[in-house]
Amino acid sequence: MILVDTNVLLDIYKADSIWMPWSLQHLHQAKPRQLAINMVVYAELAGHPAEPENLDGFLDTLGIQVLELSRPAARLAGLAFRQYRQRGGTKTGVLPDFFIGAHAQADGYQLLTRDAGRYKTYFPKIKLICP
Repeated sequence: MILVDTNVLLDIYKADSIWMPWSLQHLHQAKPRQLAINMVVYAELAGHPAEPENLDGFLDTLGIQVLELSRPAARLAGLAFRQYRQRGGTKTGVLPDFFIGAHAQADGYQLLTRDAGRYKTYFPKIKLICP
């Protein structure tokens, strides 16, 4: 299973001239395996100004299923976020990344993302697919 980060899907939806080719290529390469997002990514997409009008149809077209977040993943997200704060992290909009990273690590999924920094630091066991 490969969990897909929000930024990869927005690259495709917005037809980002720089990142869309990379994102499409890696989604296509990953397709023989199951592709998924969790409810956090779903909420980020739904709340984004560039939200696809038919979000479910967009995900279906890409062959992406939506997964629930497990209790162990939620706990891991909270613990990693606490560590981030203890290390002096001050950004307030990063909690979704911790849920996404924790979900991938707790359930043993790979993560397809363009933004690997926090994932490498706080979830070193994840196998990342990133530039």
